Amino acid sequence: MLMRAAVLTGFQAPMEIREVEIDDPGPGEVRVRIKASGVCGSDLKAIDGKSPVVREPPFILGHESAGVVESVGAGVTGLRPGDPVIIAMNGPCGRCRHCGAGRFHLCSGPARLQAIMGGAPRVRLDGRETRRFIGIGSFAEYAVVAETMCVKVGGDGADFAALALLACGVVTGVGAVLNVARVEPGSSVLVVGCGGVGLNVVQGAVLAGATTIVAADVAESKLKLAERFGATHTLLAADLPKQVGELVRGGADYAFDVTGVPGVLAQAFAATRQGGTTIMVGSPPAGRPVELDPGLLFASRRLMGTQGGDAAPHRDLPMLAGLYRRGRLDLDGLISERLPLDAVNDAVAHVREGAVARTVITF
Repeated sequence: MLMRAAVLTGFQAPMEIREVEIDDPGPGEVRVRIKASGVCGSDLKAIDGKSPVVREPPFILGHESAGVVESVGAGVTGLRPGDPVIIAMNGPCGRCRHCGAGRFHLCSGPARLQAIMGGAPRVRLDGRETRRFIGIGSFAEYAVVAETMCVKVGGDGADFAALALLACGVVTGVGAVLNVARVEPGSSVLVVGCGGVGLNVVQGAVLAGATTIVAADVAESKLKLAERFGATHTLLAADLPKQVGELVRGGADYAFDVTGVPGVLAQAFAATRQGGTTIMVGSPPAGRPVELDPGLLFASRRLMGTQGGDAAPHRDLPMLAGLYRRGRLDLDGLISERLPLDAVNDAVAHVREGAVARTVITF
């Protein structure tokens, strides 16, 4: 069938709204009618040619998405047309050694690895195979994905724009707190970088029962948002170890760097107490070294990384959706604007300007 999609035809160039051909779902696959897709920093990296998984245009970007199952392929038993779903960033194979140990975010099954690099060819532009970002490509009217990547949620009246955010920004931020750091009640937490993901680290810290939540950023407008989502203190970031030390004696129990800037990661690490833990949430440029004072390591400080909040989609996404329905997780406040597919390049520009928490493309 034919559909409209935003196609990246060249790096550092605007996406083009084109008519492309998309396949019917194959065995174990479903075709989802996209209802909403958030614009993420990972999409911007792909546009700039800085993503390790987008090697050559044309490409259809977009991955933070939710929609309705339109049709199913052979062997699909858990979903049927009409089901509302979130499309997760990974569909664990359930058979590799990582899945066997419950580390679904590290799935090394061949289908998952193929999806990371764009997925099996399912879309064609002018007869040429066109890859999709991490096997999704949700800046389009439809996506064909594995059944295992779809998490059934909600029902009548579901706000797909809110549900779409769970797929990436929310599960990454909240998951970094609950799954990776495992912040204890009463802890002190530093969050550096208060964009879409950072605000969800703040929300995760609230859920975990942290009593001191320090939000740091270079933009005052983002700090005001952080206060809305639960930050108890805010800092215009300059000298983080000094600034945090003045608020929390000895440094924070946990620090989360959501910026992806190597120098910022080093400052966040130095702003933790002895025995403290720093989580690298933002992705720094490949090959860029991070310089840490080795003396800080001798004080039993830990540095950890995370991939998508180390989430198990079929466990974590329904849990987060339930928190949203019960009013314990604010998704509506994350949505700064809703734009149509035709305005996708405006959406990208707004994200670059740092003027929004999250822009969502709606269909």
